[in-house]
Amino acid sequence: MTGTRPARLLVVGAVNVDLVVAAQRLPGPGETVVGPGVAQHGGGKGANAAVAAARAGAEVRFCGAVGADAMGTGALDELRVEGIDVTDVRILAGTATGTALIVVDPKGENQIAVGAGANAEVDPTAVRRAVVRAADWAGCVLVSTEIPPSAVRAVVETAALHGLPCVLNPAPVFAGIVDLLAHGPVVTPNRTELEDLYGLLPNVGDSTSGTSLSVNEMAAAIASVSHASVLVTLGAEGAVVVEPSGETTTLPPGRIDEVRDTTGAGDTLNGVLAGSLAGGASLTAAALRGVAAASMSVAHVGARAGMPRAESLMGV
Repeated sequence: MTGTRPARLLVVGAVNVDLVVAAQRLPGPGETVVGPGVAQHGGGKGANAAVAAARAGAEVRFCGAVGADAMGTGALDELRVEGIDVTDVRILAGTATGTALIVVDPKGENQIAVGAGANAEVDPTAVRRAVVRAADWAGCVLVSTEIPPSAVRAVVETAALHGLPCVLNPAPVFAGIVDLLAHGPVVTPNRTELEDLYGLLPNVGDSTSGTSLSVNEMAAAIASVSHASVLVTLGAEGAVVVEPSGETTTLPPGRIDEVRDTTGAGDTLNGVLAGSLAGGASLTAAALRGVAAASMSVAHVGARAGMPRAESLMGV
């Protein structure tokens, strides 16, 4: 693990079960496509990122919620197998575990619909307790936004209160997320999320479209509000880091031998990034490692199947 201290990471976010159909093409509106079968994988942006960080060498705690059902039991067992501490996961009676329905085409592109289930009931009070419990242990906290905005806010605010570096993956962007920028999280949008986030900035709103601006210009505007770096993920193009000063660093993609499924690539990048930051790596070094890991991950079907182990990232 690249860094100067033990890499200890708290991840707060969604845990899902992914049901994946591989089809010859993605369906259009009102259209049915048929694939040869259905595969079940572990999923959820938070849980995926936790697995990516653990495989890359971090010691990881995960905070979230599952239903008191067979899928929830299986989801937690999968996290435990990866060495992830799930003490801060609530098991909710009468609520289904989150489920994602995914169609993947031969080029690895996907369409995803998510039933939030227990993820919609992640409790801000429980989240605050988890962050406080990790404050003297973790080097970083990562939160993604497939959980209620109130829970996301609890993570970012509590991390800032305890001086704990925070990575905020705004997937998806929600109303009010801009208010959290004042706490200085490192924000990691993709291109679409960047435009959505830019559109919510003060003095921008719906009247000005971010599409007329470059990625660097929009990211710089966000960084000027957060006073923290912004990392924009660009898929096959790699990523770019934009500092509050406007200085930019372009990160090329890692080696991609074959693209079979892009599901979870962004989660892989975020998990490895945050885990590396937790270990004391610089943002640029952590981002390079995350981009390399994400590039490796797309060669396998399923969000987690291609997430690399630490030995595969040696020298990155």
